Amino acid sequence: MDSRNLIVLTEPEIDTFLVDGRCEVLKQLVDPCQVLNGDGLTADEWRGVLSDYNPEILVAGWKTPALPLDVLSDVAPSLGYVCYLPGSVRKLVSREMIEAGLLVSNWGASISRTVAECALLLALGCLRRAGYWSEYMHNRQGWKDASTQTQSLFDRRVGIHGFGGVAQALVPLLRPFGCTISVYSEGVPAEIYERNGVRSTSSLEALFRENEVLFEVEALTPERRGIIDEAMLRRIPRGGTFVNIARGDLVEEVGLLKVAREGHIQVGLDVYQQEPLPADHGFRGCHNIMMLPHLGGATTDRRRDAADHSLENLKRYKRGESILSPVTVEVYDRST
Repeated sequence: MDSRNLIVLTEPEIDTFLVDGRCEVLKQLVDPCQVLNGDGLTADEWRGVLSDYNPEILVAGWKTPALPLDVLSDVAPSLGYVCYLPGSVRKLVSREMIEAGLLVSNWGASISRTVAECALLLALGCLRRAGYWSEYMHNRQGWKDASTQTQSLFDRRVGIHGFGGVAQALVPLLRPFGCTISVYSEGVPAEIYERNGVRSTSSLEALFRENEVLFEVEALTPERRGIIDEAMLRRIPRGGTFVNIARGDLVEEVGLLKVAREGHIQVGLDVYQQEPLPADHGFRGCHNIMMLPHLGGATTDRRRDAADHSLENLKRYKRGESILSPVTVEVYDRST
């Protein structure tokens, strides 16, 4: 069979990512191509597909089976670019493939604004205790009383740990609230802070001690695993809020649960050390923790943003230009 590029996506992926003519644009960009649904393919069947088509370009999604370890050497030696529409590529490609020169991209920074939007949602929900009240009214027929206390985001001191794409997308969302915004992130040039109108804090400890609402948006590296421990969380002023929209492994969960149960801070979480969150996890039932099941990425209606990012990368690849936000070994190691 002649070499043909592969688009391996399910119908729901095509219907949400490739809306409004994007599917036809994609097919034209990778022509000649074959569109397949990879969901349910056995390892042997998938290996056979790759061997038969020997694609230069593979456009993949959540249900695309993992590439065989010998894909570049034996199975599909023409494979040069894997354009992955969603986020983490760990289930699809190995670190060794990237080291061997396979070009890989994912949705990259195209979802920064929707992640930032989710962070804002969690912060507002914590301040108003929306998670608690929703459950209380639905399941216990509850209503407020004279002891009920809520808070506003207006005029708050906000601290942001990390200053990549998500953090920089969060700053303009916070502006209408008149917040004073401080940031701590190692290695970020001063001009980046100045350009975004935020102040740099001298240390992570100071960031947590001096601000009332804390957003965790830092990249996960080995040295940052568990960096937000019980001692760090206890630096948050009484009545403060902590939101983690980054990676679960940045936070030491035993300490977080202990502090949350004491009731002096509110916590908003979209990410966890173990996902899906175990049914018996201590976070469940702790009313000071507002939880989402890792929904912070592209919402269903905004998956088109990720598709546009991928289409732009495919155009660049076809022109022999550098692609946007490639998944390097360093990026691969930070992903989960």
